[in-house]
Amino acid sequence: MNTAIRFRYRGVTILVLAGLLGGCAVAVDRKPLAPFPGEPTLTPQSAVFDDLTRLPPPAGKVGAAVYGFRDQTGQYKPSPASSFSTAVTQGAASMLIKALIDSDWFVPVEREGLSDLLTERKIVRAAQEQSGKADLPPLASASVLLTGGIVAYDTNVKTGGEGARYFGLGVFDEYRMDQVTVNLRAVDIRTGRILASVSTSKSIFSHGLSGGGFRFVRFKRMLELEAGYTRNEPAQLCVRDAIESAVVHLIARGIDQGLWQLRYPDDLNTSVLRAYLDANSLGVE
Repeated sequence: MNTAIRFRYRGVTILVLAGLLGGCAVAVDRKPLAPFPGEPTLTPQSAVFDDLTRLPPPAGKVGAAVYGFRDQTGQYKPSPASSFSTAVTQGAASMLIKALIDSDWFVPVEREGLSDLLTERKIVRAAQEQSGKADLPPLASASVLLTGGIVAYDTNVKTGGEGARYFGLGVFDEYRMDQVTVNLRAVDIRTGRILASVSTSKSIFSHGLSGGGFRFVRFKRMLELEAGYTRNEPAQLCVRDAIESAVVHLIARGIDQGLWQLRYPDDLNTSVLRAYLDANSLGVE
């Protein structure tokens, strides 16, 4: 090979490799992977949370009991994770209770930790009896039971990517999509009749970008460079979004079926509520 051409080829190789690694560095700078944990912050919210908190006010809040919101998928994390590590969060009941409070449509009563609550009430009652007082009010009751669970967790619903390699230099862009599905039911405590049932799904995206190259710089000496990053959407945040979406759809379906009423009937045409009413009428959840 001509010396000038060889030097030109090496120059092009170095420029391409520098651009490759530089591009990856820019991507990492946008989403830095901190070597140490950052300061604790509030959990980021999504557009579904904005819809949940912007719902028009009800004519009266509904007392709701939540005994649990279990993981019914039976899915475990793939190896090398522990064989006891579940694929989805086991704290979905807490997420549901928070969504009910944030909606300002329900008044949740404590039922998941009822045994602990009753124990504390016995202690208070015993102290009141010794002091001659008996003013412990009864526990608040609920009119509806909200139940359900995480009913499906599907992995690799969609996978794909693209890449190219030329003379040892390559860039690869890959993604994977999982999906979680929750079901939420409202049950009339007096009759046991199921008033409404909704199911919502949320996609979980994972994205990875990597690049690298290798070149023999001399006899039996090879230079290899790699860079990249991976970003996985937290599964628990996707479960929370699906639960919040189910709560909004349940409220909209209850309004449509006359299970509960708006404080101001004209609020039926607000943009937030109308979008969910239309989705329910089309059978889209």
